[in-house]
Amino acid sequence: MLPARLVAMSDKENEPALVGSHVSPRLVRTRLVAGFAAAGTMFLYLAVKVAWVIGALAGTVPTAFEANVPAWIALNAVTIGMAAFGVALGLALAQPWGMRLPAGLVLLFAWTASGFLVSLLPYSALAAILSAAGVGSGGEDGTDTSGASLPAWETALISTGFAGMAIGLVVAAPIYMRERWPRAFTGTTADVRPAAIRPRLSAFALAAAAVPTLLWMYWAAGGIAGLNPAARELWVLDSRLLVGTSAVWALLGAWSAWTLSGRGRRRVPLGLPMTVGFIASGSLFAWNTWRILWALLPITDQEPLRTPAVAVAEHGTATAAGIAMLVIIVRAYRNNSVSPNHLSR
Repeated sequence: MLPARLVAMSDKENEPALVGSHVSPRLVRTRLVAGFAAAGTMFLYLAVKVAWVIGALAGTVPTAFEANVPAWIALNAVTIGMAAFGVALGLALAQPWGMRLPAGLVLLFAWTASGFLVSLLPYSALAAILSAAGVGSGGEDGTDTSGASLPAWETALISTGFAGMAIGLVVAAPIYMRERWPRAFTGTTADVRPAAIRPRLSAFALAAAAVPTLLWMYWAAGGIAGLNPAARELWVLDSRLLVGTSAVWALLGAWSAWTLSGRGRRRVPLGLPMTVGFIASGSLFAWNTWRILWALLPITDQEPLRTPAVAVAEHGTATAAGIAMLVIIVRAYRNNSVSPNHLSR
C-alpha cells in the first residue's frame, strides 16, 4: 500500500526530458559529493553493528544487554539491514543509475531515512550547544551518561555515521528530487487543485498528530503524567529535549498538511510544505514504528519510559499521522496543475 502511494509521486518518473534538466551542473556535482559522503559515513555505522553481532555470536555482549542476548542480536540484525539500505540510498542519490530506480523504492527509503536522521539534526545541534555550555543532559548530577557502556571509538563511529548520513541526505535528496520530479517544487499551493485532498483526510492527519504533539509538549515542559513511575529517573533533560524537537516536527508536519490541503495561505511556494512535510511525516512514521519494534523486542531489563496505554496511544497515532501526511503530499503532487510541459528545460 505505502510503496504504491509513493510510486504515484511521478506520472512520468523515467521521462528523460525531465531528468537532470532543472538544476545547474554545480548542484549535480554537489549531489554526487553529498550522496557518496552519506554512503561512506553510514558504512561506519554498519561496520560497528556487524561487529556487535559477530561479537554477540561469539559470546561477547555489553553488560547492559546481557538480559536478552537473542533480542540484542535480532534488533542489531534489523539495524544492519537498515544501515545497508542507507548506504545503498546514498549511492543511488549520487550515481546515474539511481535515476532509473523505481520511484516508489527511492522515495520509501528516502522518506524513512530522512525521518530517522534529518529530523534529529535540530536535537543534535541543541544537545551540542548545551554540552558546550556545560549543561549536562544526563542524570540528576548533571553528567551525561549517554553511551557510557560503549567504548569511545564505537560511539564516535556511530555518531559520525548518523550525522554524515543526515547531512548527506539534507543536501543530496532535495537535489535528486528536484531533478527527477521538478513539478513537486514548482508553483505554489494555489496550483494544487482544490478537490485533490478531501477534508476528512486532512482532518484525520491533524487529529492524529495532535495526540503525540500535546503529549510531547507536555513532557518537554516538565510534565510527568503518563510516564512510568518506575523509570522516572531516566526522564532527564535529554529526554525532554528529544520529545520537544519531536513536537516541533509534528507541528511542522501538521502545518504542511493544512497548507497542502488548501486551508492555509494560498501562495506558499509548493516546495516548502512538500519538503518540510516529507521530513516531518517520515519522522512521525519512522521513529514511532521503531519504538513499537523496540517495545516488542526488549533487549535490556530497563523499565519502559511510558505506561503501556500511553505508549500505544502515542506511537499509534503518530504513525497514523505520518502515513496520512504522506498521502496528502502524494495527492498534492499528483494534482499540481502546473504541467511538466510548461517547465523550463
